[in-house]
Amino acid sequence: MTYFMGRSLFNMDIYKENKFKAIDLFAGIGGIRLGFQQAFGEDIEFVFASEIDKYARQTYYANFGEEPYGDITQIDEKKIPPHDIIMAGFPCQAFSVAGHRKGFEDTRGTLFFDV
Repeated sequence: MTYFMGRSLFNMDIYKENKFKAIDLFAGIGGIRLGFQQAFGEDIEFVFASEIDKYARQTYYANFGEEPYGDITQIDEKKIPPHDIIMAGFPCQAFSVAGHRKGFEDTRGTLFFDV
């Protein structure tokens, strides 16, 4: 099985026996995960997810049968299993024109430094 990722060709045949292991940070309700599952099917396994919002975690559970851990900044990194892919839907409120646009002065605007 071969996938196109951007401009490069990615050959999945090398992973026939071992699936990609992925983690889903700032997961929301699982939109990024859903896209990866649709693209890679059975060739990807999600081993960890994190989302701070309790209602988003409930929806994620309804969508995938797994409840994400909470605030990623409070999780011991030793609890995060080995993985090949990091997916992260970083919060955009700090930069959004719909918000106060505090940028890096808003802690939500610096969370990618914690990853």
